[in-house]
Amino acid sequence: MASEGDSVLHSWCVQSEWRPPTVVGGRGAYLELEDGRRILDMSSLAECSNLGHQHPGVVEAIRRQAQQLCFVTSAWGAQPRAELAEALLAKAGFDGGRVFFTLAGADANENAVKFARQAGGKPRGHIVTRDRSYHGASYACMALSGDARTRSQVDPEAFGVLQVPPPYAYRCPFGSDDPATCGERAVAAVAETIDRHGAATVAAVLMEPNAGTNGIVAPDSYWPGLREATRARDVWLIADEVMSGFGRCGEWFAWQRYGEAGKPDLMTLAKGLTGAHLPLGAVLLSAEVAARLQHQMLYTGLTYCGHPLACAAGLAALRAYENEGLIARSRTLGGWMYAELQALQTRHAVIGDVRGGHGLFAVLELVADRATREPLAPWPQTAAALNALVDAAMAEGVSFACRGNLLLLAPPLVIEGHALADALALLDRLLTRFFPADH
Repeated sequence: MASEGDSVLHSWCVQSEWRPPTVVGGRGAYLELEDGRRILDMSSLAECSNLGHQHPGVVEAIRRQAQQLCFVTSAWGAQPRAELAEALLAKAGFDGGRVFFTLAGADANENAVKFARQAGGKPRGHIVTRDRSYHGASYACMALSGDARTRSQVDPEAFGVLQVPPPYAYRCPFGSDDPATCGERAVAAVAETIDRHGAATVAAVLMEPNAGTNGIVAPDSYWPGLREATRARDVWLIADEVMSGFGRCGEWFAWQRYGEAGKPDLMTLAKGLTGAHLPLGAVLLSAEVAARLQHQMLYTGLTYCGHPLACAAGLAALRAYENEGLIARSRTLGGWMYAELQALQTRHAVIGDVRGGHGLFAVLELVADRATREPLAPWPQTAAALNALVDAAMAEGVSFACRGNLLLLAPPLVIEGHALADALALLDRLLTRFFPADH
């Protein structure tokens, strides 16, 4: 059989070094490999398989929809598209709002920017984003992202993007040792940037409310402060919930931890929207933003936006999250996981910081020296010992995700408690093995 590496161009890797196993199936939190091994997925693959793999309710919904109607252009109506839009608006509390469906997170973010500029009457308005953020890998989204991997490939200013320091409390760019103060100063940096350029020239602020592959979990002072600062300046706030949505951070959407004080004007979704069973993204617009666009021509479109099969999968996913109590389960089990990781930190000096605790998402930042917070390797490089740990875990049937000095834990929300406990026990043993100076 021909190797996929001989014919497919793969993302985020050197092609000559691509040698992962082939997945042939899955069930729940486990993946089944071509060689017969069963692997516990501790990252929901790309932090998107929130419902696990081959969720029977979603698979059946796709089958039923395929028998009835596979495709219709967005110029015509489709029942699953309308039902999913109504369900999403209800979950978000966006009464009177609208939904624009996309294929993934990147085009959701691009279209959110387009809508924010058009609705605000600022067609060339600036977009404020954070350094060390990620919003996609298209050229526009690379400009929106403060990602070290793509910074050399695109000029943010050419896309009207202004970047500010992140609310990175562990390594606060504002010199504060207090997380709340770091969050407040990060908000102040956004406000100062808007004021310096003039609110009339800034269309929106685009930020991740919580989780992201950047590994930064903002202090609680950040998001409500950001909402207050943008509203005071008549600038739209866009919440990138592509990764943090659908229970990942213990709520339907991460901003909901703050109630109405955190409600954005626009929100982007993907990943957990279908539990990754089919590609689908979305932009949710508040009633105010939608009303501004109601009588304007919308110069945008995607052939497969609101694809009936994908929308049927999305509806089934929403039912599964609700009927199986997975949002609350993520809070409960995620709280337990966070406490266990904090206990690991007391036993392993290599763990400099543990972040998360709001759901089944957590970040371990590994350091060479806890006292000085010296990273294992310069960001975004990954230390050889961390790569070796991940490889050793895979050999024992558990897949962990790492990036730079970070271990990212984001298991499917359906993971069984004993499987999660076993994975953390394995991590404990491997930290001892690969970082023996801790003991």
